[in-house]
Amino acid sequence: MSKEKFRIRCAVYLVLIKNSKVLLMRRQGTTFYKDFYMMPAGHIEGRETLTQALIRETKEEIGIDLEEKSLKMVHLMHRDSADSEYIDIYFSASKWKGTPKIMEPHKCDDVDWFDIENLPKNTVPYIHDALNSIKNKSVYSESGWK
Repeated sequence: MSKEKFRIRCAVYLVLIKNSKVLLMRRQGTTFYKDFYMMPAGHIEGRETLTQALIRETKEEIGIDLEEKSLKMVHLMHRDSADSEYIDIYFSASKWKGTPKIMEPHKCDDVDWFDIENLPKNTVPYIHDALNSIKNKSVYSESGWK
């Protein structure tokens, strides 16, 4: 009898801050936190680095261009989800090209800048926790564990 090896999922997130405001997107057309805000994010596909995944996901979701050299890892979260465990890696960008806009209207219906001190009440809970940790310059946190 063989036991399947444990596997952990990995996702990357873009923490885009301008004038003390963070860019968030409201999710739509999905069962995962529908009507809640979070930042551009996505899973890593095979044979791509964390920064390559973030650059790809950001272009797909909000249409801006990032350069690897402008990205800085700002937080790591180990998160327990209903169906699996995640390692979430949050990156900030010192610069970007383009204006953030909705590129996937079937997944998102709002993109806006929010005061990092006054996030929307409907921010995804673990995103809220991550942003608080980032504000407090904490590089590691855990979420969803009982």
